[in-house]
Amino acid sequence: MNHYETVFILNPVLSEDQIKETVKKYEDFLVSNGAKMVSKEDWGLKKLAYPIQNKKSGFYHLFEYQVAGEVINPLEVEFKRDERFMRYLTVALDKHAVSWAERRRDKLKVKA
Repeated sequence: MNHYETVFILNPVLSEDQIKETVKKYEDFLVSNGAKMVSKEDWGLKKLAYPIQNKKSGFYHLFEYQVAGEVINPLEVEFKRDERFMRYLTVALDKHAVSWAERRRDKLKVKA
């Protein structure tokens, strides 16, 4: 199983319930395909560097998980089909990125 990180931006016109429902749907999709969720973060509403679909802001979320590589393509196909997604990016993490992510999570826990 490989270690992955997916950051996605949701449309800013969605209600809080719609956002929670969307995040839960894709978390369930990953878990049902054998993923082990490592971390899930809600970064909130952020201003975009440039307009996307005539929107100047979006709701950012981050998933960090371990899963077999063949699950990534179906996940991204689902992202493309869902109009609530403005952008997404999935990257495979190497051992250095995994350790950096762990240190970053630990710092966030200390601040909270």
